[in-house]
Amino acid sequence: MSGKEELVLAGKIFKLMERISIEQIAEKLNGYKTETPLEGTDINLITEIRDLRSSKSGLEGLIARDVPVRLYKRGQVDISFRTIETPFAFYLRESDICLLVVEKKNAANALANKFSELLFLSIGGILNCQIESKVLESYHRSNPDGTKVMFFDGLGIPNIDKLSLYGPSLSQTALYSTYISSGSIWYAVLTSSKYGYVVGLTRDSVVVVFNRISVDDLILFIGDELLQLIH
Repeated sequence: MSGKEELVLAGKIFKLMERISIEQIAEKLNGYKTETPLEGTDINLITEIRDLRSSKSGLEGLIARDVPVRLYKRGQVDISFRTIETPFAFYLRESDICLLVVEKKNAANALANKFSELLFLSIGGILNCQIESKVLESYHRSNPDGTKVMFFDGLGIPNIDKLSLYGPSLSQTALYSTYISSGSIWYAVLTSSKYGYVVGLTRDSVVVVFNRISVDDLILFIGDELLQLIH
């Protein structure tokens, strides 16, 4: 996979509604390419799957898509495009298949729907994943001193959607005890005791690794440690 450059990376994990084989996924994605004319220009915007390959966890690749760009030059608008390459990985688990899209949340959601259309011919075949608050709490307790930030929701306080705690000893505070007993963890910034990565993690399986790591490292870390948190 391209992606050896080390960056702060964000991604979102999804689950396939139907369990199909990795071989079927590869067959449906391999060689995919579509061109869409950009109105008012002679440009065709291309979306395609590249670098598809089997991996230890399942299947990896890139989805590349052209997006229009409007450049203002000396009072005139020049329409061009740029190509965005997004890594993805399918993970084969005992009972289901998960999908990682290495993009910010909104873009990852859109691409998950695109994969759903390619694999199942309609939107809805790839669903959001959930991490229960109790599971996030347990993950935090595996290395409590490594948790720096927590957001809580469901506290029952009128006009308050979320409350946050910041600091190196969150679980030792009275506020933490109050929030965890009456609400749920929505987001936390934790430190993996195994990898040492500082990770932002939400209940709807959005992941940000704040260390500068490669895409390959991210895929490995999620497959080895984070997928076990998802039900």
